[in-house]
Parts: sequence; structure tokens; C-alpha cells
Amino acid sequence: MNTEDIFALCYFGLLWFGYNWATDRHTILGRISLTRLMAEHRRRWIMNSLHRDLKMIDTQIMAGLQAGTAFFASTTIFALGGCFALLGQTDRVQAIFNDLPFAFPGDRTAFELKVGGLACLLGYAFFKFGWSYRLFNYCSILIGAIPMTQHVERDRPAAERAAERAVVMNVQAGMHFNAGLRAIFLSIGYLGWFVSAYIFMATTSFVIFVLLRRQFFSPARLALAPDPPAGAGPAG
Repeated sequence: MNTEDIFALCYFGLLWFGYNWATDRHTILGRISLTRLMAEHRRRWIMNSLHRDLKMIDTQIMAGLQAGTAFFASTTIFALGGCFALLGQTDRVQAIFNDLPFAFPGDRTAFELKVGGLACLLGYAFFKFGWSYRLFNYCSILIGAIPMTQHVERDRPAAERAAERAVVMNVQAGMHFNAGLRAIFLSIGYLGWFVSAYIFMATTSFVIFVLLRRQFFSPARLALAPDPPAGAGPAG
């Protein structure tokens, strides 16, 4: 790989780290990210379960969260298998790229390194989804351990501690799920590297721009925390 490839790979890692830093820990222009706002709503949902004996609603929500996590985990496995299949067809794929007028041809080793990097990216996503699925499973058990309404009134501090444990587990599971999703989204930008380092940086920048907009400036984020009128101070 040449200097442009190395610079593009560092640029990719820097944007990924910066996006994680902004969405998980900090704000942009005084706006809290959609992910952090949803963490608070996760807490409200589980705390509300203290006031109902029949927890079918909670089990249905958990089943939906686990089903979505399992879907993405299986998807990354198929994509990972495609990467290994691609390594077996290196010569044919390189011939196709060499015929493209806007692609910068490279040698076989560079191509295999790029495919290996994509496989690592998808492998990281799979482990995140797998661990998230396990944490959602633990959370289901913790929700089942929340006392019934009559027992909540007898010892409310103990009941709130039980609910808080489920909250922490659910938030952690959501964080790992989001990390897996980010790796999947960024793998789309990573595909630009197979064309050229400049296309790689452009596609990565575009993906990060879309993700930042969804986290801080989308209608979904506005639905959770509408911004105050002008002059009222930052949101959140």
C-alpha cells in the first residue's frame, strides 16, 4: 500500500473514534445524541415495570430487541463468509478493477490486505452483536426478577435497586448493539477503498455525515428532545 492508502486508513480510524466519542460521551452544538437520549427512555421503561404485575409488555419489548440483534449477528456472519470467498477470487476481482477507468490498480497483496481489513471490521461487528444478544438475555432475567407490585410497596428501595440493575444491563446491551451497527455502516464507506484511497476517504466522510445528522439533527432526535426556542439555551 502507498502513502495515500495509509493516510486514508488513519483517516477512517480517526473519524470512527471521533464519532464514538461524540455520540457516547459528548454533545455537538449543545445537542445530546439520540443514543444518549434513548438510554434515559430505556430507564423510564424499566422503572415503569415497578407499577405493573403483568410484564407481558416488557417481555415483548425484550423479544423484539433480541430478534433485531440476532438478525444483524447472522447478517455479519454471511458478510464475513463473503469476504473469505472474495479472497479465493482475487485474480478475477483484480481484473475487473483494473478495467475500471476511475480505479487505481494495486497488487495482489494490497487487495488481500483490504479484504482482510473488511473481514476484521465485520468480525468486530459480529462480536458486538453477539455480546449484545447475551446482555439482552441477561436483562430479560433481571426484569423477571423485579418484584411484584405488592412487594414493591413493602420494600421500595430494594425493588428500585433490582430495576436499576436491569436498566444498567439494558443500556450496556444497547451500547454494544450500537457499536456493531456503526461497524456495519462504516463498512459501506470502507468499500470505497477498493476503488482508491481518495474514494475511501470520501465515502467514509459521507457515512459519518449521515450518521451524525441522524444522531443530532434528525426528526427522530427532535421527537425525543425538542430543542428550546432561540435564546433559551442548549438542549438537554
